[in-house]
Amino acid sequence: MTVPARREAVTRLRQHAGVSERRALGLVGLHILLAREGVQMNWKRVYRVYREEGLTVRRRRRKRIAVPRQPMPIPQVPNERWSMDFVHDMLHDGRRIRMLNVVDDCTRECLAIETDTSLPGTRVIEVLERLRDQRGLPRAIVARQRTRVRRACAGSVGARARAQDRLHPAG
Repeated sequence: MTVPARREAVTRLRQHAGVSERRALGLVGLHILLAREGVQMNWKRVYRVYREEGLTVRRRRRKRIAVPRQPMPIPQVPNERWSMDFVHDMLHDGRRIRMLNVVDDCTRECLAIETDTSLPGTRVIEVLERLRDQRGLPRAIVARQRTRVRRACAGSVGARARAQDRLHPAG
């Protein structure tokens, strides 16, 4: 084995060791790791050996939900379940407006439409508290676009609960 071939074999071993230590270490990270170890090598050679060895960054698989989803039962009495949803549109001058709709699922009655250019979580909570005072609370509230509604409410719910001493400051 010639000196360059031996050097390349050592490099291949270091590549395998680097990838096995750090699973998400890609080509650039591997090149940096080798440079830190004192191995001066062109990134093109690192790329060639990386490909010849069949090394790739492993992608994480999405976790599956353990419980199969079932359709929600249809509410039989008014005020049993409400649905919340954000809708957005654009005005003629280019400004965006957002609307929060709260609907009773049994009667299909629109309980509230809150419209503004910005609807922070505190406004969403104010609308829900106003509806609570007028109609009482439902058994369940369904958010159609869960991530948007949760993001809008997340910070405000915690701050308001801590302000009312219902939640411990740590959690």
